[in-house]
Amino acid sequence: MHGRRDGDVVRATGIPYATASRFAAPVPVGDWAEPFSATDPAPACPQVHSPFLAEVLGDSLAGLPRDENCQRLSVTLPAGLRAGEKLPVMVWIHGGSYTTGAGDAPIMDPARLVAEQRVVVVTVTYRLGLFGYLGSGQHRPANLGLLDQLEAFRWVRRNIAAFGGDPENVTAFGQSAGADAVAHLMALPEATSLFRRAILQSPPLGIARGRQEMNAATAHAAEAVTADTPAEEVVALQTEVAKHAAPFGLMGGMPFGTQYGHHPLPDEEEIDEAWDRTAPQIDVLIGRTSEEARLFIPAGPALHRWARLPLVGPLVHRAMVARMTSAVYTRDIRRFARRHAGAGGTAHTYVISWAAPGNRFGAAHTIDLPLLFGDEQTWANTGLLAGAAWEDLDARGREVRRLWADFARGEPLGDSGRIPGVLRYRRVGGAPLPHLLRALGKPRKSSAESGSAEKS
Repeated sequence: MHGRRDGDVVRATGIPYATASRFAAPVPVGDWAEPFSATDPAPACPQVHSPFLAEVLGDSLAGLPRDENCQRLSVTLPAGLRAGEKLPVMVWIHGGSYTTGAGDAPIMDPARLVAEQRVVVVTVTYRLGLFGYLGSGQHRPANLGLLDQLEAFRWVRRNIAAFGGDPENVTAFGQSAGADAVAHLMALPEATSLFRRAILQSPPLGIARGRQEMNAATAHAAEAVTADTPAEEVVALQTEVAKHAAPFGLMGGMPFGTQYGHHPLPDEEEIDEAWDRTAPQIDVLIGRTSEEARLFIPAGPALHRWARLPLVGPLVHRAMVARMTSAVYTRDIRRFARRHAGAGGTAHTYVISWAAPGNRFGAAHTIDLPLLFGDEQTWANTGLLAGAAWEDLDARGREVRRLWADFARGEPLGDSGRIPGVLRYRRVGGAPLPHLLRALGKPRKSSAESGSAEKS
């Protein structure tokens, strides 16, 4: 395989890990008989352009081609790899509500993480939206994007040693929908053979359940899409299909996603037991930003109008941010960590509080991305970082990148810790009683019933 040297790192990009016809499960690629030129970026899955996200994150797909045959990954490793060296591997699953983003998006370039921390990073591109996450299970499979990701991890297991990575020391990490995907990969029996640790950044676990009716409504609306519909028409129809999720409240903000009861996931009522079985073999670092929902208030016209009311507007805004952040992220992140620890796993939770000074988005959803990835050029003139000095951000980012890499190396994090002005974390104790009740076959309280008992 032919890659390229890029400063302090070596890149092998756009490597196929699977192939698939539209609405078909991925098939792993075979070995190459001839050297493969891994110098072009992985194409992004065709997707709807979001002017709002462009304002916040800039042109995140700058220069990337689009192709629904996007099952590609890229490997970034430190230059000067020593003979026989085995480095920790970190496999990145990008976010974007299962509708936007790409593994090779410039704002998620892992070069700084790789060069500073001497790890190997694999970035994965997978099918999105109608291409990857809406099958009803009747006329077309569900969870195709998740199956793509599974094949990517299998590729890593088979091949990463050739890049200086240790296949026995793999950490899965992702943000937003990417973190949700990693969490659901953890439910698979095979997960423990594919990765040893997981970092879940802002997973929207509060809207992961109870989606069956919404899935049925959107799947019905998408029946006009066929294997022969031009890709650009599929993308155009996706916006109309997404409107059918609007009546379903907060979860309607993420109309596409993983579906329980469809391969490879268990039924919804069995997901906790599936997670419990893998918990002792997977260490977890899971967390959120302190003001997740500040990203979404400006995007919702009704919410934005309330937040701009004279006098009471700031109070309304803070209340909306706190309530939405808790409902979508905080409560269920805590619950996930406590269940994981109670099942015999190791879990730490964290909260990121850093924000660009005076920035209207504050410590919003996605503020963790520039602390980990990209450089000054890729993040220049983005709304999320307006008011920040790059030198300050990069200095704080070095500490975050060190913490993430220490976790990936398997270094103990201790009971608690902090990066001043940036984040704090703590180890979570187990709550074994729910697991005992399940073992005895007794019913559990629903999330709604038990949610009032969750405390900060």
